[in-house]
Amino acid sequence: MELVSQNDLDALFEFLPCRTPPAWIDEALKQEEILLLNHCYLEQCAARTALGLMFRCPDKPDLLSKMSKLAREELRHFEKVHALLTARGYTYRILPPSRYAGLLRAEVRKGEPDSLVDTLIVGAYIEARSCERFASLAPRVDEELATFFRSLLKSEARHFKDYLTLAEKHAGLPIDERVAFFGEVERGAIESPDDQFRFHSGVPA
Repeated sequence: MELVSQNDLDALFEFLPCRTPPAWIDEALKQEEILLLNHCYLEQCAARTALGLMFRCPDKPDLLSKMSKLAREELRHFEKVHALLTARGYTYRILPPSRYAGLLRAEVRKGEPDSLVDTLIVGAYIEARSCERFASLAPRVDEELATFFRSLLKSEARHFKDYLTLAEKHAGLPIDERVAFFGEVERGAIESPDDQFRFHSGVPA
């Protein structure tokens, strides 16, 4: 198993505007079924997003290559999460999604290339937050689940970088302001009270 390096984790923590609040971690330890069900669903969503970008941008070979690989990895992750939750006696079902992705995507601009750049930045934040939550949970869960979360860290850390690299390339100009803007939206989603527990939810209300 290829583990994520400390340098990769440091880059991830530097990119994200905040760490996961301890109250969310405490709630996650009580909500294993919901955590795994939502995680499984999010792997499907990640694959769908990558495939959607491939259909949207058939003229961008770099994006096609990155998103094709990402989609395959996310589907393999889906299969692994599904097997894990089934082994633990849970039946997979799709829960109502959290507010998280919707809050980020609501700020995506219209028109190209702005829309594509913002979509890629949002993808970077979603992947980075997933990775940070795996890292936050791994020391607190049972060994099987900890091993599984650690196994996902390497690819998730790479995915966030891939999205960010693509955003920088296709913007044609610096994206620091947009990254910072979405960082504040992301911070708000993570640090504000949230009455629904999900993998990307905020502070349990």
